[in-house]
Amino acid sequence: MEKQIKNNPKIMKAWALYDWANSVYSLVITSTIFPIYYTNLTTAYKKKVFIESTGLWKEIPVPHMIKILGTAYEPAALFSFSLTLSFLIVVIISPILSSLADTIGNKKSFLQFFCYLGATSCMGLAMFTGIQNVFLGLLFSVTASVGFWGSLVFYNSFLPDIATPDRQDALSAKGYVYGYIGSVILLIICLLLIQVLAKTPAESLTYTRITFLLTGAWWFGFSQYTFKHLPQFGLVKDNLPKDLVLLNYKNIFKGHEEHGGFFEVLKDNIAFYVDVAKESFRELFKVGKDLFKNRNLKFFLSSFFFYSVGMQTIFLMATLFGTSEIFTRDEDQYKLIITILVIQIVAIFGALAFSKLSQKIGNKNVISIAVFIWIICCLSAYFLNKENPKVEMQFYILAAFIGLVMGGLQAMSRSTYSKLLPEDSMDNTTYFSFYDVLEKLAIILGSLIFGVVIQKFHNMHYAFIGMSFFFAIGLILIRFLNSKPLDSK
Repeated sequence: MEKQIKNNPKIMKAWALYDWANSVYSLVITSTIFPIYYTNLTTAYKKKVFIESTGLWKEIPVPHMIKILGTAYEPAALFSFSLTLSFLIVVIISPILSSLADTIGNKKSFLQFFCYLGATSCMGLAMFTGIQNVFLGLLFSVTASVGFWGSLVFYNSFLPDIATPDRQDALSAKGYVYGYIGSVILLIICLLLIQVLAKTPAESLTYTRITFLLTGAWWFGFSQYTFKHLPQFGLVKDNLPKDLVLLNYKNIFKGHEEHGGFFEVLKDNIAFYVDVAKESFRELFKVGKDLFKNRNLKFFLSSFFFYSVGMQTIFLMATLFGTSEIFTRDEDQYKLIITILVIQIVAIFGALAFSKLSQKIGNKNVISIAVFIWIICCLSAYFLNKENPKVEMQFYILAAFIGLVMGGLQAMSRSTYSKLLPEDSMDNTTYFSFYDVLEKLAIILGSLIFGVVIQKFHNMHYAFIGMSFFFAIGLILIRFLNSKPLDSK
C-alpha cells in the first residue's frame, strides 16, 4: 500500500489542491477585504490633518474605542488580541487531536472537521454589520482562524506520507503555488463585485459581505476533491472505547444496549479522551525532547520559531498597517488590495524560484537568503513616513520584496522540516503537530507584541524593529544547520 500511495500523481495533486481551497481564507479574510471592512466599521470618524511637506490635507481615521470591562481598546489591538486567542486555542487542542488522529487512524476526518469549521465561519462573517455587533465579527474571525490553522496541522503532516524526500520540496512549493493562484482568482472576483458592481457605499458593504460567503463556499467546495482522493492515515490501536460517541455523531442517537447503555458508553468515551489528552501532551513533549536531541532539528526548529514570529505576524497585520499608515482615504484603500494581489502573484514566482534555487545551493542557504531579505523589509517598513509624497511607491517596492520571500520561505520551511523527519514514520501527525504548535506559539508572541505596541504607543512602526530582531536571531541559528545530510535527500 505504501508504494501505491507515495509519489502517486493523483494523491499528490489532491493534497496540493487543498492549498487552492483554503488559501482564499488567508488572502480574503486575513490579508485584504476583511481587515479593511473591519477598519471601516470600527472607524468613528475621520479628521483632516495638514501635511506641511506636501502642502495637502490628509484624512486620518479615528477609531471607535471598544470597551471591555471598563477598559477602552483600540480596534486594531483588539483584532490582534483576538488572533492571539485563536492561536492559543489551536496550540491547546492540536496536540490532543493529532494524537487522536494517529490513534484512531482518521487523520483525514480531522482535516475535514477543521476545514468545515473555517469555511462556515467565513460565511458567518457576513452577519458582522457594524460596531454594534463587533464581538460577533471577532468571534467568527477567531473560529475561522482556528479552522484554518487547525486544518494545517493535519494537512502538512500528509507531506512525508505521500511523497519521498526528493519530491517534497517541489510538492510543497506546488501546494503554495496552487494556493496563490486560487486565492488571486477569488480576490479578483471579489474586487469586481465591490468595485464594479457596487454603485453606492451601502451596496459596497453588501457585496463585501457576499465575498465572505463566497470565500467559505470556495473553501468548502474545492476541498471535496482533496477529501475524495486523499487516503486516511494513522496507527489504529485495539484499546478503543466500545463506541466512539463523540467522534461519530450518528452514535449519539443510539441506545447502546449491547454495551451497557448510552451513559456507560459515554463514560468509557470520556475516560478514553482524558487518557488521550494526557498521552498527547506527554507524546508532544517526548517528541519535542527527541527532536531537539537531533542537532539539525534543534537548530532548524529554533530558527523556525524566531523567524516565524516576524513572518507570520507581519503577514497577519500588514493590511491593518497599510490602512492605518499608508492608504488612509476610503478611495485609496483598495490600492492596498491591489498591492496584496501583486504580492500573491510575486509569491508564486518566489515559491518556484526558491524551490529551484534550493537544488543548487541547498535549503539552508535558501532559507538564510530569505530571512536576510525579511530583515531588510522590516527595517524599511520602520522608516516609511506617511508624510513623504513618495511613500506609496516605497510601499509598493517593499511589498514586492515581501511577496518574493514570503512564498519561498513558507514552502522551504515546510519541506525542510519534512526532510529532517524519520522516514516512513507513523507519527508524522505528532511531528507536524509539534511544528505547528511551535509556529502558533511564535504567532501568539508576535501578535501579542503587535497588539501591546499599538495599544501603548498608538504606532505600528515600533513593532517592525522588534520583528527584525526575531528574524536576526533566526538567521544566526539557521547557519548552525548541517546541510550535508539534508541536501543528500
